[in-house]
Amino acid sequence: MSNSVADAIDSPRPAVRKRSVGRTVGITVFSVIAGLIVIALIAAGTLVYTIQRSFPQLEGTVSVEGLNADVTVQRDEFGIPVITAGDPLDLFTAQGYVHAQDRFWEMDFRRHVTSGRLSEMFGESQLGTDMFLRTLGWRAIAEEEVAALDETTLSYYQAYADGVNAYLAENTGADASFEYAVLGLQNGDYEIEPWTPADSVAWLKAMAWDLRSNLEDESLRARIAAEMPADEVTGLFPGYPFDTNPVIVPEITPIPEGGFSPEEEDAEGETAPASLTWTEVDDMIEAVGVLLGDPGEGIGSNSWVVSGELTESGMPLLANDPHLGAALPSVWHQIGLKCRTISDECGFDVAGFGFAGVPGVIIGHNDRIAWGFTNLTSDVADLYIERVDGDSYWRDGELVPLEERTETFVVAGGEDVEITVQSTVHGPIVSGLTDAFTEIAEDPFVGSADGAVAPTDVPEGEYAVSLRWTALEPGTTAEAIFALDLAQDFDEFRQAASLFEVPAQNLIYADIDGNIGYQTPGRLPIRGAGDGWLPQPGWDSAYDWQGMIPFEDLPVVYNPPEGYIVTANNAVVDDDYEYFLTRDWDYGWRGARIVDMLERRIANGPLTLEDMRAMQADNEFFIGKRLAAAYLDLSTGDEGTDEALELLQTWDAQNDADSPAAAYANVLWDELVQNIYVNGRDVEAPTSDQARLFLLVDELLGDPESEWWQNPGLGVADRDEMLLLTAHGAYDRLVEIQGDNPSRWNWGSLHALNLENETFGTSGIAPIEMLFNRGPFPVGGGSSVVNATGWSIGGDFVTSTVPSMRMVVDLSDFDASAWNNLTGSSGHTFHPNYIDQTANWQQAIITPWAFTPDAVTDATTHTLTLTPAG
Repeated sequence: MSNSVADAIDSPRPAVRKRSVGRTVGITVFSVIAGLIVIALIAAGTLVYTIQRSFPQLEGTVSVEGLNADVTVQRDEFGIPVITAGDPLDLFTAQGYVHAQDRFWEMDFRRHVTSGRLSEMFGESQLGTDMFLRTLGWRAIAEEEVAALDETTLSYYQAYADGVNAYLAENTGADASFEYAVLGLQNGDYEIEPWTPADSVAWLKAMAWDLRSNLEDESLRARIAAEMPADEVTGLFPGYPFDTNPVIVPEITPIPEGGFSPEEEDAEGETAPASLTWTEVDDMIEAVGVLLGDPGEGIGSNSWVVSGELTESGMPLLANDPHLGAALPSVWHQIGLKCRTISDECGFDVAGFGFAGVPGVIIGHNDRIAWGFTNLTSDVADLYIERVDGDSYWRDGELVPLEERTETFVVAGGEDVEITVQSTVHGPIVSGLTDAFTEIAEDPFVGSADGAVAPTDVPEGEYAVSLRWTALEPGTTAEAIFALDLAQDFDEFRQAASLFEVPAQNLIYADIDGNIGYQTPGRLPIRGAGDGWLPQPGWDSAYDWQGMIPFEDLPVVYNPPEGYIVTANNAVVDDDYEYFLTRDWDYGWRGARIVDMLERRIANGPLTLEDMRAMQADNEFFIGKRLAAAYLDLSTGDEGTDEALELLQTWDAQNDADSPAAAYANVLWDELVQNIYVNGRDVEAPTSDQARLFLLVDELLGDPESEWWQNPGLGVADRDEMLLLTAHGAYDRLVEIQGDNPSRWNWGSLHALNLENETFGTSGIAPIEMLFNRGPFPVGGGSSVVNATGWSIGGDFVTSTVPSMRMVVDLSDFDASAWNNLTGSSGHTFHPNYIDQTANWQQAIITPWAFTPDAVTDATTHTLTLTPAG
């Protein structure tokens, strides 16, 4: 030890000044805060690492088991992949790999939904949902469909599964997706299973359920029929307004001998037009809706196609925007699939929107044709009242044994649960699984729209409710996807449509030769004595389905003389059509508005892609115009309410996000519907389906003597009193929400969209929800508006259903086409492509869609090469 150091130790120490209490506490608090900050930083760093570790590799080279040769994956700024491969098996192997990169948690979650196995992930809370879905048997039906696939189609599904599994071989747990780290906090024993073709096919059942048409209406009518007179129930569900709103196929195009392609020519050498003349003629189900997309207010779609005779380019334009439940990530995944050299062995050159978990492109275009989808809304599901006796049920005067099978549920953190599923000739017994179906079984009501079957015809006994639904029988939709992707003309498009059995859809078409067309696909039942408007008597085989409508008899249109085809869930045909399809069409307000906009634009000159986009963004609120007219000469005597009503008189009837008038008009509409049908009523009338309510209230406004204007429970005796009460109530309600200055009201924030992740975004744990959810986003539009942002009467006006994507395809130049997705290509929270398309979606902006190799290369920001392993 040095002397200097020793001297320092031995020398007297200076006096230490005593710290004040305040200083001591301050240092202590600072130390604690500093420590917490350090811990938080470490935790944040760990969180960031855990989140980002599952982000996909976008550059360089990755070895993938199962490939025959190199595959190129090019992505643009939105992360949208374009995959180029030498053969179809490599193409779909790569698509499986890329889907797993972007969306594997979503894929894994959805296959547990469709298999009725959510309890294995999330425990007992999901057991009821699992029981319902396992009773329907989606997974078992999907496995039957896989077993029936032809060799080529099966090889595509298997290649896709191989690609998914190649990704999983190198990425497990949180490396596959951040959600697995969160799941591990609750279910540390969970292990990811390999992907199979049945996992892909089963998701098509989920989409069929989402678009199942009138099952809720049928159930609702059965429940209210016991409380309301039959004529009142019928009046609340009026028929389609053929006199004001258009049908899609007024006259079916005759099918020429030899098909539609090549085109037939007349004596002048010109294309002969088709012979078509346009004339205007609470329960477990809700739980499943949360998981799959609620088929509630606003589910539907718009699509239309315009001939080149009406466009600036001289070639067709095709627009489509399917309306589905809002989801984060969006249900759609954008992609391009290209064979390096187009040949008979490898013919794919297609781009568009597909589902993560399913190979191929569902909606989009290839190098020759484009197509779009909207829900057909045909009735493809019926409830049957079964007269049961122990383990048997009555059929035509005889007891028949119920079919039975056992289902076992593995429950995370609990014991296995076993149930017995019973079925009749019609389908599975669903009463006992949902409150609605159970209520129907306890107080059965059978019938039809024309009253052909009355409740007095129900014999004494015990009853159950069974479900007959086209999707509960094996079909060929899994094959249709590839047939659509490869179709080169209208005949091949129709052949693909003939395979697309469920869900029943409207398909529109255009090609680079200038043709446009429409085809009804789907498995559509031929009914017996009933019409499916109410549950049918299962004990009488006369009410059984009698088969399916032959495909050649389904509505088809080719090159109509009007030069356009519009589908918006409106009636496909009028009542003169040979077969019964449904009485529950959408009421056609969107279809009528689209036709009106098209004809106005056609009168002003050739149509452009921007015209199509602007139409998709149209916010005109039909019933808002009627309300403005109804209040034109009414004064409430209240300054604030009268000021609010004045907004309507200069309003353009557009539900724009920044519009004060739109905010008041929609609150006024909601208030009026509830005052007429719900508030103060001993028996509440249903207020679902605003398209139906548009028709009812529109007719009421023209009938001041209607008894519906009288509501003793509210002290209302006539129409004017009802309108005045409603105007005051709407003003007070909006003041409470947005203040008493009408100039500051706006529809967008009242009608905002909250994007909730379909799993942990609804966990009920705020810090976790904050990691996955986004929003709110102010939006315009509304229910039964072309810009279809649906909301429910009696709620809080928030958007629940949306245009899930938008696209416009330009057949003159595919690179001039444009598209947009609700959220983004990535399912990884905090990834740059998680919600990077949402801002454009809010404004109905569609962005360039590169298709040709040069355009794809110009748009490419990242390139990944997948190479054969080993």
